[in-house]
Amino acid sequence: MPQFDHERLFLPGPVEVRREILEAQTQWMIGHRTSEFADLFARLQDKLKRAFFTDSRVYVSGSSGSGLWEGAVRCGVRDGARALHLTGGAFSERWAEISRANGKVVDCIQVDWGRAHTPGMVADALAKQRYDAVCAVHNETSTGVTNPIQAIGEVVAQHEDTLFFVDTVSGFLGTELRVDDWGIDIALTSSQKAFALPPGVAFAAVSDRLLERAASIPNRGYYFDFLTLEKSLLKNNTPSTPPIALMYAADMQMDAILAEGLEARWARHRAMRDATHEWALARGFGLYAQAGYRSDTVTTVANSRGIDVNAMSAFMAREAGFAMDKGYGAIKGETFRLPHMGDVTMDMLREVLGGIDAFLARQ
Repeated sequence: MPQFDHERLFLPGPVEVRREILEAQTQWMIGHRTSEFADLFARLQDKLKRAFFTDSRVYVSGSSGSGLWEGAVRCGVRDGARALHLTGGAFSERWAEISRANGKVVDCIQVDWGRAHTPGMVADALAKQRYDAVCAVHNETSTGVTNPIQAIGEVVAQHEDTLFFVDTVSGFLGTELRVDDWGIDIALTSSQKAFALPPGVAFAAVSDRLLERAASIPNRGYYFDFLTLEKSLLKNNTPSTPPIALMYAADMQMDAILAEGLEARWARHRAMRDATHEWALARGFGLYAQAGYRSDTVTTVANSRGIDVNAMSAFMAREAGFAMDKGYGAIKGETFRLPHMGDVTMDMLREVLGGIDAFLARQ
């Protein structure tokens, strides 16, 4: 039986993390109210702003991206006002649930899983009802759909009092996103997807418009209150204890990402997507996501061959040393996901696909 030094993660989060990034977390701890930490925060802030294509600010949160969902709606949707959620997958639907749980009035544009939202759908909704915010998922991790965020942003921008909130948890650093140019008021993400870091830290590029809205809302909470985060950010710090080890790792990883080049990184992800699509179709599988809106970071494969995805996952762990996805939520088993994100290379992708081929040959 093959021997591996660890089970390599071929999952749509958490993803495999390079050894040198893991080792960056072992640096000696520093106090988070020291000048050394302020220097780390400032370095990382500059790199994150470049990566988000924003001149504003990027908050660093010791949380998952789910916390920033809550922060966005608490700071951006006023009492009695409405939020419009674009739903069509497990995570877009969960964000709408979180908005409701925070007492917000929520309307949804629901599409079938695997389908994308269009600018026309949003334009029609905004013509009928005023909304404080439109909430969209850039890259729906459960279905492998990438929504046309730039075009939707152009529609939202025609409504001066409506903010545009974007979850780019599995899109950021794997597919194109330009926060300022696309009129995004918050773009939130997590560390464990295309960023290729361990889980536990989240980031949000936030506009001045959203901060102005937050100032008019009395009950924003504390931990995810953007005005509280802003006061600390101006001092290159955070209001509560930050995940210093993860910030060391993020600082090192951002150096590697910027050295690769953001457009080159996007192109690498597209090339792996295309190779994955070609492999899936050649083996008699389907592609679950709507044509024209298929993700650069994760391919949701339609299990049209009816293979036993549990058996496939067990085979890949035993024979190839990879932890594999089995599909998510309502489409688990009917699909399985092949994540080509983060620091995955074409060679690693070919190794995974070759392992699945070996499993298929035994069926």
